[in-house]
Amino acid sequence: MSEVTQALDAIVRGDDHAFEQLLPLVYQDLRRLAASMLAQEPVGQTLQATALVHEAYVRLVDTKQEQNWKHRGHYFAAAAEAMRRILVEKARRKQRVKHGGELQRVELDVDERLVCSIPPDQIIALDEALQRFDVEEPEKSQLVKLRFFAGMSLEEAAETLDISRATASRHWTYARAWLHDAVSKD
Repeated sequence: MSEVTQALDAIVRGDDHAFEQLLPLVYQDLRRLAASMLAQEPVGQTLQATALVHEAYVRLVDTKQEQNWKHRGHYFAAAAEAMRRILVEKARRKQRVKHGGELQRVELDVDERLVCSIPPDQIIALDEALQRFDVEEPEKSQLVKLRFFAGMSLEEAAETLDISRATASRHWTYARAWLHDAVSKD
């Protein structure tokens, strides 16, 4: 049994010190996950991977709910979900008029051509479609979250969800088509 799994077992048993043991074991992996998620964000993102990891970790640790992480992959899926929620909240906050939501960022690249950043409403539209998809197809929705927000490969996501690669591939194809249709309608 790995050190991470042992720490997760201790957390499930109610050992408060296990959280302190867990962070050093998973920090670098969480940081890579956060960097992967932030790389998909629009240009001009001010949130750094370290801050995203810390905020997600606090949300995972500072909860009154009983923690029931079964294994390393399950913990990382929970961390990816926490990070996704943080990014969606940040996108919603940026859309508010108070935070310049009516303004469009325009940046110049090296060739002095205009390049517009992707507006936060696309992130919100995807999140809303993903919430509807989660009601209809929870397992396929989880696959999307792991692939898109956690940056996992199809094989890694299939292993985390305990499904075959072929099933994951079918689910991924269906989910992409469903979400494309849902976001296009919005």
